[in-house]
Amino acid sequence: MRRPPRSGILAASACLAFAVADAAVAEPPPQDWVRSEARADCASYNPLRSPFFGETHIHTSFSGDAAFVRVRTTPRDAYRFARGEQIGLPPYDAMDLPTRFAQLRRPLDFTAVTDHSEFLGEIRTCLTAGLPGYDDPMCQDARAELASPPDGITAPLPAVVIAFALTIQAANPMRFGLCGPSNVNCLTQAALVWQDALDAAEEFYDRTDACAFTTFPAYEWTNNLDGFNLHRNIIFRNAEVPALPTSYYEQPLVEGLFGVLEADCLDAPGNCDFVSIPHNSNVSGGLMFESANGDGSPLARADAERRAGHEPLVEVFQQKGSSECQPSSSPNDELCGFEQLQRQQLFANTIKDQPLPARNFVRNALMEGLRLNDALGANPFALGFVGGTDGHSSLAGGVVEADFGTTGHLGVRDGSAENILSKIAPGGIVTNGGGLAVLWAEENSRDALFAAMRRREAYATSGTRPIVRFFGGHPPKGACEDPAFVEQGYTHGVPMGGEIGPALGRRSPRFAVMAMQDPGGNGEPSTPLQRIQIVKGWADTDGQVHERVFEVAGDAHGKAGVDLATCTPTGAGASSLCSVWQDPSFRPEERAFYYARVLENPVCRWSKRLCNSLNVDCADFGSVPTIYRECCLGLADDTIQERAWTSPIYYQPERFGTKGRLRFGKALATDRLRLKLTIGRLPAELDVVANGLTVTVADDDVVYTATLPAGAFETRSPGRSYLYDDPAAGIDGVKKARLRINKHGTATLTLHTARLDLSNAETTTHRMDVRLASGAYDRTDGRVWDGRRGTLEASR
Repeated sequence: MRRPPRSGILAASACLAFAVADAAVAEPPPQDWVRSEARADCASYNPLRSPFFGETHIHTSFSGDAAFVRVRTTPRDAYRFARGEQIGLPPYDAMDLPTRFAQLRRPLDFTAVTDHSEFLGEIRTCLTAGLPGYDDPMCQDARAELASPPDGITAPLPAVVIAFALTIQAANPMRFGLCGPSNVNCLTQAALVWQDALDAAEEFYDRTDACAFTTFPAYEWTNNLDGFNLHRNIIFRNAEVPALPTSYYEQPLVEGLFGVLEADCLDAPGNCDFVSIPHNSNVSGGLMFESANGDGSPLARADAERRAGHEPLVEVFQQKGSSECQPSSSPNDELCGFEQLQRQQLFANTIKDQPLPARNFVRNALMEGLRLNDALGANPFALGFVGGTDGHSSLAGGVVEADFGTTGHLGVRDGSAENILSKIAPGGIVTNGGGLAVLWAEENSRDALFAAMRRREAYATSGTRPIVRFFGGHPPKGACEDPAFVEQGYTHGVPMGGEIGPALGRRSPRFAVMAMQDPGGNGEPSTPLQRIQIVKGWADTDGQVHERVFEVAGDAHGKAGVDLATCTPTGAGASSLCSVWQDPSFRPEERAFYYARVLENPVCRWSKRLCNSLNVDCADFGSVPTIYRECCLGLADDTIQERAWTSPIYYQPERFGTKGRLRFGKALATDRLRLKLTIGRLPAELDVVANGLTVTVADDDVVYTATLPAGAFETRSPGRSYLYDDPAAGIDGVKKARLRINKHGTATLTLHTARLDLSNAETTTHRMDVRLASGAYDRTDGRVWDGRRGTLEASR
């Protein structure tokens, strides 16, 4: 794999200086991807990875619902907008020209256009004279609706729009008659539209060494069963994709969707790969994260592994609200009220403070995943976080509070102040500008960004661009004062999205989090940070799940505020925050997740800005025009705290943490090794009596390996203590090995060798891996061993 010289490392911007500092005993993570496509190497390559801000969920006129709200822009326009160009918005004037315009203040680094797969062929058929199906009554109704003056958001949805929507709410969906025998008309046209979308993605993908902008072929699978949102965005790694996107009509269950993608993508010749990103679980009726398959059958381990393999990420925030948590199911977290859609279904009315199914929310899904991991041996909901917009006007990344009130995201349906301030679904005052996806990658290319998605090294924002790092394991206690914070994080732990074991034995692992405020620019504000929290969820050994929020940096009681009359921020905040934290409630036998939540100081919400611009005076409610009275009814807060959510770090108790010492002798073959491995919760497959065990220590070479066969260990206390004791060290130089298990299931394996030749080990500080295998159990723990005075020691 390509590894540029260390002297060539450059930060993505000046504010990333903390991310690229060098350290003598730390090193960048290994590159975990290879090129799957022909393109130039990027001139800017950072082995410590840079943050790339982008959009993984945007619709254009290729989506049927966007076409019906008079959107005419295409994927090419969405890419132009993402790169910083101006595009036009409906409504259109008598000269057929757009009457509104929008332009990003800061371009994005990447975008995936995710038009609905369900109506690609139908819309083209109905709008293209001469095509088979064009004269069908349903097409005539569609054209009549599009030719008529658009209704406001308070008007009922047109009958033809309802007819289209109902087809993807049925358990056994069927296409319209306009699609012809075996749906050939619609499928033929869908293939042409799909190819046009692919051509647009290729046209705007920068394959030069500038790597200025990356596109991903993508689509949305739109399961709206019984009105509940079970949608997935399918993002492909490269241009090698199936000939046709799979729709809800062909595969109404997510398991069927995965089956087709496995057959047509993963199992096909070439380099096709994909990830599936669920979104809007907040209106899923609790069905998005069920502990069962779509057909009602219980999840088995293979089902959980399959889902985890295809769905590494979830969209935790977008224009239709936050899916992180809700106050009724997380009553001790006052921040769960942030941007709640408060609708049972997407097209249901807003009801303030109504409780929704707990399983609608990602935090509850993560906790259910922990429970299922203990029950099944695999976690179907080990998810990382991204944000998106789900806009239907081609406005990729159009998230700025100051702009959303005039641009909206639903074409003409929220294209005026009257419409966007309404409480009527699906848009209205309770919606927001949406969020962004941030990926930590070495370069801005498809392979590098896709690898970040796969390993969950990603975070979501509610629209702003703070820079956030989060590591777990055993980073140094003084990491915040170390200019090599990031290198130390990668060297002594894992980044956001990673998995750790009992890195510090029975003591809590350390978590290092650093955030820098959004630098702003080109008219976008740079809002100071207020605080950083770490959210923990865990499953106890009785199968009960719990959650807790910890304040780890900043000021939870800061006095920053907003002058609501002018929307001018008041009070102070921080330009950066950092903390190295340990969990005071840690128990090594309990499975857990940890994610960081970074909060900015308050600012005016888009709706308050718009209401102010309309001179709405809620103190004199009787004088407020009826069309603007939603400004005064309390359905939306006047202020918000923009925020970021890192992907969780998952604590896996069946993993182990290493302490050890390798002492080099003065003469050949007089070296000695001592190991102490702590296993948070001993899994059943690690049975040293029945299976024996193998321990291997390696750097670039195998330093030491020993296999103690079945029967070598003596049972001192069944289920509690096992001993191998041989002063003659007859098996691979092992003098003594002991496995102790406490009443909670936490195990400690110690191993001492006789004098051996361990000269394969480098004598200076470096990384070594310890591998422990017994039966089906096979785990590796890598960490830095410090070299000093004739020893190598792993103790921090």
